[in-house]
Amino acid sequence: MQSQEDITGLLRKWSQGDGSAGEDLTRLVYAELRQMAKRYLRRERPDHSLKSAELVHEAYLRLVGQDRARWQDRTHFFAICAQVMRRILVDHARARLRAKRGGGATTLVLDEALDPSPGRRYDLVAVDDALDSLAEFDPQQSRIVELRFFAGLSIEETAEALHVSKSTVNRDWVAARAWLVRELGRR
Repeated sequence: MQSQEDITGLLRKWSQGDGSAGEDLTRLVYAELRQMAKRYLRRERPDHSLKSAELVHEAYLRLVGQDRARWQDRTHFFAICAQVMRRILVDHARARLRAKRGGGATTLVLDEALDPSPGRRYDLVAVDDALDSLAEFDPQQSRIVELRFFAGLSIEETAEALHVSKSTVNRDWVAARAWLVRELGRR
């Protein structure tokens, strides 16, 4: 893992339009992005057509297309990458559902960090819809789930990314998990 300062410095240069900083950044963070993509895909169905490298490349293309993004630091960058990867997977699942006219929903397994009954499979679109519903009710709790579960950030990193205390993240994490498990149980 590269130092926070190296990555943050490159992010700032990239935000200011330095294309070579974006290339250098890619070389520095590619392995971490692949690990993030693998975490996402481990929760997907076994025959998922996207591979981790493809997910990283698609996320990179979407990020590069953003005009002059204002990256705050390494944690902010990885939080946005997690959000972009989630969107890609949800878009992929929705397209698959459309192609099959409602059948063959993409599922994922929530681990015990999120679900007290680990191993139970959930429809990815249902999880995304539940997170969107949670965001309407409590945007911060929704972001915490996204950062903790999907991006794999620690409590400390999540607190840093959201500019809140660790105790706030812990409290909201517990509440968000309970809300999502209840909501997903209804679907």
